[in-house]
Parts: sequence; C-alpha cells; structure tokens
Amino acid sequence: MTILLVTLHIIVCFALIIVVLLQSGKGAEMGASFGASGSQSVFGAGGGSTFMSKLTTSAAIIFMLTSLSLAFVSGKGGGSSIMSGKAPKAKPAPMGGLPAQQAPAAPAAPAAPAAPAQK
Repeated sequence: MTILLVTLHIIVCFALIIVVLLQSGKGAEMGASFGASGSQSVFGAGGGSTFMSKLTTSAAIIFMLTSLSLAFVSGKGGGSSIMSGKAPKAKPAPMGGLPAQQAPAAPAAPAAPAAPAQK
C-alpha cells in the first residue's frame, strides 16, 4: 500500500511540475507588474478556466491527498523498536556513593484454615 502511494505521489509531483511550467503567465508584459493592466477588472483579465488550469487544480488536489495519506500511513508505526531487545540499566547509586539499602522482605502471612465443606 505504501509503495503504491509513494509511486502515485512521485508521478503526480512530476506531472504537477510539468503542467505548471507549461502554462503561460498572465500579464507577462512589463507594465502588468506596475498595475497597468489592459483590463478594467480589479484582479486583472479573468477569462474562463482553461484546460491547463483545470489540470493543475486536479493534480494539486491529488498531490495533497497523497501527501495526507502518506503522513497518515507513516504515523501508524509498526510498534517495533531498535531498543526492544536491550536490558534495562541498573539504578544509579545514591549521592553518598553507598548502595541503597533494600527494605526487608515482609514475612508471608499464614494461610487461613480452610472452612469445612457444607453439605
């Protein structure tokens, strides 16, 4: 599953780069950079959505979905660790340098006598 997602992600990544580079810039003349566009609209000459802009939008959506999917899949770690086989370290000695005294073991409580079985 991960290999399929990574492969699709890389293909869409290259497709998105190619589609964006193939598009022609809007208002590429020098006057457009200083606000002297030929149209009276606020945001420049609009025009309808071209095939390339729809292709860019769809490639960007697929790119985002594969990115989120890969993040979700990679976050579900398998639970394995490189430290799973290591023994725990010994506890360090207290400040005085002497080993800590262990508390004496509590004596075992005597077992209660079993109650006679009722008939």
